[in-house]
Amino acid sequence: MRTLGQRLWRYRGLYLMLLPGLLYFLVFRYWPLWNAQIAFRDFQPVLGVWGSPWVGLQHFYDFFNSYYFEQLLRNTLVISVAKIVAGIPPAVLLAIALHETSRRFLSRLVQTVSFLPHFLSWVIVYGILLAVLSPSDGLLNQFLQAFGLEPIPFLTSVQTFQPVVVLSEVWKETGWSAVLFLAALLSINPALYEAAAIDGASRWQQVRYISLPGLTGVLVLVLLLKIGSILDAGFHQIFVLYSLPVYSVGDIIDTWVYRQGILNFQFSLATAVGLFKGAIGLVLIVLANHLARRWTGNSLY
Repeated sequence: MRTLGQRLWRYRGLYLMLLPGLLYFLVFRYWPLWNAQIAFRDFQPVLGVWGSPWVGLQHFYDFFNSYYFEQLLRNTLVISVAKIVAGIPPAVLLAIALHETSRRFLSRLVQTVSFLPHFLSWVIVYGILLAVLSPSDGLLNQFLQAFGLEPIPFLTSVQTFQPVVVLSEVWKETGWSAVLFLAALLSINPALYEAAAIDGASRWQQVRYISLPGLTGVLVLVLLLKIGSILDAGFHQIFVLYSLPVYSVGDIIDTWVYRQGILNFQFSLATAVGLFKGAIGLVLIVLANHLARRWTGNSLY
């Protein structure tokens, strides 16, 4: 015990720096788990958590048997998987292009321009999309009309809404994701590139046999994190972009929970769905981590 106290005192500065992060997780992540029991109760704010009657798994049954369950799950998975499939390759290509260019000024300029959309809120992005995709005066529809084509209601059509969601996410987050891959590329030993150049390897061969294998660890980590949150299709984005005509393809689990839990005051149902998402995410990330460690030798833990 004395040895532990001595260690704490010796590294007190580091522990003090760690303390705010620990308090954040304790207050906003672990303490709320105690109140997650309202998923198994008919929660009534007047009665409190302990005073509300116990209903067991009733809210889970209600959600699974809901008319919208299959539609919500399908929309959530389709949008999430499409974002992963469409989002990672451009980020990898951008990172490799930035790493391979010899013009530092151009590299910094492209990196800055591609990185800036990450800091825009989805409300601002919606305004940009409306200016470009509006069926009445959007730039893209004006271009189509100039060639005698009919305007397309991109944001209110069930055929185009999901592609708009995915592509806008790719445009907004590609620069941010590229920073992670670029950091991995910069950590590769430059001696490998020098040796490859001496042996006569072309730039493409250096990318293929040095850069891409060097990205494996970060790529696996990014995939694991995305798989663990695959039921989070992007609440803020969908909430801003969707409307009643595209509910059939745009309504996801989180937006449905918002309407049921916040607008209709069904707090227990919303909590039950949150626990369901957490359980599915835990199973997926553990399974994906096991497969990644077995097949590639890289894993999250």
